[in-house]
Amino acid sequence: MTLLRIAGLETFYGASQALYGVDLDVKKGEVVALMGRNGMGKTTTINSIFGLIRARSGSISFAGKQVTGMQPHRIARLGLGLVPEGRRCFPNLTVLENLLAAARGNEWTAQKVGELFPRLNERRDQFANTLSGGEQQMLAIGRALMTNPCLLVLDEATEGLAPVIRQDIWAAIRKLKANGQSILVVDKTLSELLPAADRCFILEKGFTVFSGKPEQLTTALQDRYLGV
Repeated sequence: MTLLRIAGLETFYGASQALYGVDLDVKKGEVVALMGRNGMGKTTTINSIFGLIRARSGSISFAGKQVTGMQPHRIARLGLGLVPEGRRCFPNLTVLENLLAAARGNEWTAQKVGELFPRLNERRDQFANTLSGGEQQMLAIGRALMTNPCLLVLDEATEGLAPVIRQDIWAAIRKLKANGQSILVVDKTLSELLPAADRCFILEKGFTVFSGKPEQLTTALQDRYLGV
């Protein structure tokens, strides 16, 4: 079953076009990697999915329902959970309060998030703005899971984090995958991203230029579309 399908997506910032034709899909239970150099349209694609930027043309459907042009809060209620770039935790709320503020449904609870990220259990009464960057990223993921999403979307899952924290984040993503969680993830750490992904999409200047399995992503393709 296809959860998310994007076809021919074009998005503008004012008069400036950012996406020229993005095609992407995520099936139930799989992890899909969205890749590309900086400025190629990854975050714009995610913001378009959630209605934070209005698509000019093309279509976005989720679980068979057309969501193009729908208000962001209505899109989220359909079962999409976002871990945004920059984390954006509520700074003046504690870890527990951040989690409870997003709670919707019964499967994911604060206790279950604490089992996925034991560090958060240890800091449950700390304010979010006192956490390290890695701990805030764990909290952002936990907060998104508290909405009990059908599809979890992570924008820059481990950017700027210490190696030991990155390992914890990727271990959590592997656990979520093993439990059947559908995930769309943006990250630049190919050594961790590709083994976790079932399929990959690459954006180049607002176009989808590659789609396929990780093993089809040759060194030449990586150098052409992902190299510095």
